[in-house]
Amino acid sequence: MTLERNNGRWGMGTESFGLPQKVRAIPASARIHALLREQIIGMEIAPGTALQEKQIALSCGVSRTPVREAILKLADERLVDIFPQHGTFVSRISVPAMRDAMVIRQALEGAAVRGAAAIADEAGIVRLQRLLAEQKATHDAGHLAAFHATDEAFHQAIAEIAGHPNLWRVVRQEKAQVDRCRILSLPAADRRLLVIADHAAIVEGIAAHDPDAAEAAMRHHLGAVMPVVSLMVERHPGYFEGLEAAPEIKAAPPANGAKSAAKTTTKTKTSRERKR
Repeated sequence: MTLERNNGRWGMGTESFGLPQKVRAIPASARIHALLREQIIGMEIAPGTALQEKQIALSCGVSRTPVREAILKLADERLVDIFPQHGTFVSRISVPAMRDAMVIRQALEGAAVRGAAAIADEAGIVRLQRLLAEQKATHDAGHLAAFHATDEAFHQAIAEIAGHPNLWRVVRQEKAQVDRCRILSLPAADRRLLVIADHAAIVEGIAAHDPDAAEAAMRHHLGAVMPVVSLMVERHPGYFEGLEAAPEIKAAPPANGAKSAAKTTTKTKTSRERKR
């Protein structure tokens, strides 16, 4: 063990421990931010819940300063609302923000899946197939948190296989409001089965090295998100805001989903034409 003098201070050299030079301790504010963010997105803390700086500080064993810094960052992400002299509250789920996030997802994940289909090797395809199998297993077991985690890993893997891992970092940052709504929909088994079927189609397109098919499957998958929002609004009206900016979501789709509705409409039109 050696002591080294850096900037007038004595400390133990990282070389003596075989550690890399860029080791940095995670600040308390970052840890608290990550914890609160996970709980808010996971709907462990419901929209509208008051956040008490003092209580959080005591629970985490820190002063109120890092808690305040974490809350300010959450406010920048539109996950909390700060009202001076009144308090800090977990924000409601913004429908306009969800719509914006889905536009971003369509663009970035569309590009990622095309890239993955073009260059995926056998290891990458096996990785996606394994994640798909894991997701099926979590669905069968009814493990909702694990189902969501494998869903995240699946989409992240596509970006990494495409050679653009930072695309997922941007998507993850922007889709926080979408994730909160998705957590509400996870208890619906039929919804989970649709997700698995969509993922299977995406893997099929990538495995076939067919960028067009892979992108079409991804667009179909992401396009099913917003129609689900109307169902969640009906069940949890107090959790959402900005509905006036998205009137088209107020009409709920049939329980079997948009795809089934499209088939029903087609059959109805064909029946009418035959009668004529």
